[in-house]
Amino acid sequence: MRPGAAALALTLVVGGSTGVVWVVRTSVVTPVRIDSASMAPTLEAGDVVLVSRWAPEVEDLAHGDLVVFVDPRQGRRTIKRVVGLPGEAVVVLDGVLHVDGAPVEEPWVDPATVDGYYSRTFEVPDHHVFVLGDNRGNSVDSRDYGAVDEEALTGRVLLGS
Repeated sequence: MRPGAAALALTLVVGGSTGVVWVVRTSVVTPVRIDSASMAPTLEAGDVVLVSRWAPEVEDLAHGDLVVFVDPRQGRRTIKRVVGLPGEAVVVLDGVLHVDGAPVEEPWVDPATVDGYYSRTFEVPDHHVFVLGDNRGNSVDSRDYGAVDEEALTGRVLLGS
């Protein structure tokens, strides 16, 4: 190998790898640090999750998905769990989530954090999702600001720590 060829090869490998990481981070996924306890115990403050940078469409979402959206009250990025889809009726009765009249099992919710104050039935409009934090007693979510418009969705959590 000629002098300097190894250094050039190393520079190309490091530069290429850096470029690939930059492209992936700016166009495919981005790490997000959790800054509150509203999703505990699933996501704790300080955890880092990988988030898709492609905004999901409502029809591609399922119950239990974690979505990222712009909080309509604070204007900042928020992560919550999808519990209601368009056309569904959502209500929390005595601390138990019901969708279309049926109780929903939520293994991700710590029963000690459940409150039962939200007894109003909410009909989820088209192109919206109803979201709740897993730490129900410490979460500002659709019980407070209503269903989240599809236009506010900015990503979906792909992987958590």
